[in-house]
Amino acid sequence: MTFRPAYLELRRSELDDRIDGLYGILEDCHLCPRECGVNRLQGETGYCKSGKELVISSIGPHYGEEPPLVGAHGSGTVFLTGCNLGCIYCQNYEISHLRLGSPMSTDELATGMIHLQNYGCHNINFVTPTHFVPQLTESIRIASERGLDIPLVYNCGGYESVETLKLLDGIVDIYMPDMKYSDSFNAKKYSNAPDYFEVCCEAVKEMHHQVGDLKIEGGIALRGLIIRHLVLPNDVAGSEKTLKFIADEISKDSYVNIMNQYRPMYQACEYDELNRRPEWSEYRRVIEMAREFGLHRGF
Repeated sequence: MTFRPAYLELRRSELDDRIDGLYGILEDCHLCPRECGVNRLQGETGYCKSGKELVISSIGPHYGEEPPLVGAHGSGTVFLTGCNLGCIYCQNYEISHLRLGSPMSTDELATGMIHLQNYGCHNINFVTPTHFVPQLTESIRIASERGLDIPLVYNCGGYESVETLKLLDGIVDIYMPDMKYSDSFNAKKYSNAPDYFEVCCEAVKEMHHQVGDLKIEGGIALRGLIIRHLVLPNDVAGSEKTLKFIADEISKDSYVNIMNQYRPMYQACEYDELNRRPEWSEYRRVIEMAREFGLHRGF
């Protein structure tokens, strides 16, 4: 059976209603858990410093993502400018904190998505999409009318509003959230989000409810949940509690990418506990914990 992305199954009227609902949220912005309450349609900005205009850093095939996303021809990445988190060690801080990017219309983005599909990319991968969900959804509608028919990846920091996610049900094929911390003190200190773990857990539950465990055919991801967990030095991430949550409350068949590429970036050098790469023994311990909890995919 030929795969058909979720967004192609939605009636045009339903997709239009979703888009209208999402833009409506921007009038008193509560797209994300920060609930800044600014009117972004009138140019006001909140924590993410984004207004109505879509701002994009880059569009192109990417080969550094998880193997089921990359395949032979790459993941079609769209890097959005800005972020609703404040991670002091962000590896893409030029984009998230310094806001490197250029304005782009939804029509222009739709054209870019079609180019990525024509290039052979296996999916469209929205990187840090949270604060631009209405504009992205409008672009998806335009691109689908022009022949877009590959999976959509929602590649986020995990700090998501369940209300917003519910409006994406039946649009997103693959959710790929981070699960960064299980400790509120560290979440506040390093990402300015003390409620991160509680919010992230509810968001990941909703994502899994929508798309289930990751489905792979011919080595390519088609639909489902991919969870990323970055190992931080000195167990700043609180890995054990996070992995236990995934195993107990999401699924032991979850695809979990336990990442070892942390390095001190941006302002991390100002914090002794983060001013080094994790030791190999620290990384191996997190892998062992995942196996002890019954997790077995992705790492």
